[in-house]
Formats: sequence, structure tokens, C-alpha cells
Amino acid sequence: MTRKPFALPKSQGTRLGQRLSDFLAHEMSGGLVLMAAAALALILDNSALSWLYDGFRDAPGIVQIGPLRLDKPLVLWINDGLMAIFFLFVGLEIKKAVIEGELSSWRKASLPLVAALGGMLVPAAIFLLVNRDIAAFQRGWAIPTATDIAFALGVLALLGKRVPAALHIFLLALAIIDDLGAIVIIALFYTAKLSLAALGIAALAGTALIALNLKGVTRIAPYILIGVIMWIAVLKSGVHATLAGVMVAMAIPLGSSDVGSASPLKTLEHNLAPWVTFAVLPLFAFANAGVSLAGLAWADLAAPLTLGIALGLFLGKQAGVFALSALAIKLGLAALPEGVNWRQLYGVAVLAGIGFTMSLFIGTLAFDDPALGDQVRLGVLAGSIASAVLGYAVLRWATGVQKTSS
Repeated sequence: MTRKPFALPKSQGTRLGQRLSDFLAHEMSGGLVLMAAAALALILDNSALSWLYDGFRDAPGIVQIGPLRLDKPLVLWINDGLMAIFFLFVGLEIKKAVIEGELSSWRKASLPLVAALGGMLVPAAIFLLVNRDIAAFQRGWAIPTATDIAFALGVLALLGKRVPAALHIFLLALAIIDDLGAIVIIALFYTAKLSLAALGIAALAGTALIALNLKGVTRIAPYILIGVIMWIAVLKSGVHATLAGVMVAMAIPLGSSDVGSASPLKTLEHNLAPWVTFAVLPLFAFANAGVSLAGLAWADLAAPLTLGIALGLFLGKQAGVFALSALAIKLGLAALPEGVNWRQLYGVAVLAGIGFTMSLFIGTLAFDDPALGDQVRLGVLAGSIASAVLGYAVLRWATGVQKTSS
């Protein structure tokens, strides 16, 4: 007798599919998947299957076309390749926000811009203070300056409708500016020895992208094709390859010359969103969050590199974001978002200390020593988890009291 494959009853399958769709569409789903990927990496790396986790990270991947050869372990294909897609997505968000969104005017951008500046300067200062006597560690000053937008918005979404819409927009704008800052930092401070020939090819590809934009080309395929060429050239140039994603994003048109046609930028952003949220970022988290906790003692958390990162994220971010925001508001340079009180603003400042993805990424650029990599991951995890827990607690309390701007 042939056994039929198992299938849910139609009504039950429909309900399950709807629940899955609802979960994927929910704002906090990306943060939850990211957390699950990081937790799985930690579990595997601290179990009898740690060899499997290490084997996954170190699996060789070789692509060769004639004399062009790319030979990297899987973790670097993820960090240099898949993260270029993430930065393409971030670039699209930044361009849209600057042209017609949360950053399209000084009135809208002033407060998150000042907040993001404080959220980069103070954490970097704390990190450098903690590591003032260790010159080799000072290269990691930028690690605690980042905010993980998926995690932060995911925690904010846990509070549901009690969160004012203006607070959500402020955090989103803050994180976008933060990402822009991270892009500039990577370009300026985390580049290897430069290859002028490769940079020349990248420049020609960039010129071709600009030409496509000026000619009003709205098909996405030509931009992506040239973008792949640019990615290879940037990868070989010594500048980090993920920046190619940002350059491609800047060239893709927001509008369309054809009346009634969809925006190429918004179409690509919409199509990339689920892949970035549920594939690229979780894979990056899984490949980079694993750290062995065997024999871990409190003294390990007090190691200068780990402590500088953790304190930079947990204390530096909230102090920098809140203090500079309050100063700008008191001086009349910006206004407290409508319907948002000071407690809620502080809660969001604490959430900004969830560095996770971007902090881990910058950590991979700053240090290639595996032992230092473990310290980086431990510091990022400690600072991010503490910021998430306190930020959620503060916002839950703040959104339960009467809203006031005083």
C-alpha cells in the first residue's frame, strides 16, 4: 500500500500559513530571527558540535574565471559578499530617507542627526578611555558606535501600539544616520593597502552607473550587473567590498521617467527586504556570533577590549544619544517629537546601544586575531543584551505613564 505524504487539513494549513505570513510581516519578526540565529551559534559553539560550527565557518569556497580567482572561507563570503547585499539595502533606505523620507528636511533630520552624532562620539571616547594604554586595541574604537536597526526596532515592536508613531520614526531615522556613519567610518578607517588598478576599474564601473542614472534607465538588471563588476573590483582594491553595495544604491533612480511606472529604488528595496531580514542578516549573525564560553569568568568581561565595547554600547550610546538630543532641544536646534516624552526618548537612547550586526561587522574589520575576535563578540553581546533589556524596561514603564514633554 502506497503511503500518501503527510498534509495538514486544508483549513488547518490555511490558518498555519496565515499565521506564518502574519509573523513574517510583523516588525519584530526580523529581530526575533536574528536573535535565534545568534543563540544557535552560541549553543553550537559551546556544545559537542562545535567542530560542525567551525567547519561551517571555515568551509572553502572558490570561484575562478580565467586568471580571476576568489578563494575565501565561507565566513568571508558571507561577510564580504552577502553583507554587500545588506549595504545595498541600507543605501537604498538612506537615499529614500534623504530625498523624501525621515531625513528630507532639517526639521525632520535635526534631532536624529544630533542624536546619532552623540551616539558615535561618546561610545568611541569611552572605548578609547578604557583602552588608552593598549595601542593595538585602539583600532576597535568604532565597534561600539553602531546601532542594529533590526534588533532595536524588534524590541520597540514588542511594546505594540503603546509606542507613539513619532518615537518609532525617530529611532528609524537615528539608525539610518548611524548606518551612514558606519559606512563613512569603514571607508575612511578600515581599508587595507590600496590597489590603484582595481580602484580604477571600480571608478569606471561607478561612472557607468552614473551614466545609466542620467540616461533615465529604470531597469534594475543593468545596475546589478555593473554592480557585480564593481564589487569584484572593490574587493581586490583594498577598500571593503560591502561599500560597492552602497555605491550601487546611490545610482538607482528613486523616480521613473515613465508616467505610472513603479519606482526602481522602491521596487528593489521591497524585493530585497525579506531576503535581507530573513537570510542575509541571520546568516551573518550565525557565522559571527559564536564564541566559546568554556571557562569564562567575570575577569574575562573586564578585559579592556571586551569592557570597552560593552561599556561603549551600554553606557556610551545612551549617554551620547540622550545628552546631545536634550541639549539640541533645550537650545532650540531641534524639537521633541510630537507625543513623545523625555522618558520615552531616554528609552530609545538605551535601545540605540544594541550594536549587534554592525558592531560585529566592524569588529571583523578591526581585528583578524581569533582570540581578539572572541573578546569582540563577548563585548558586543554583553553590551547589546544589556541595552535591549534595560531599553525595553524603560520604554514599558515610560509608555505606561501620562505622556508629557516636560
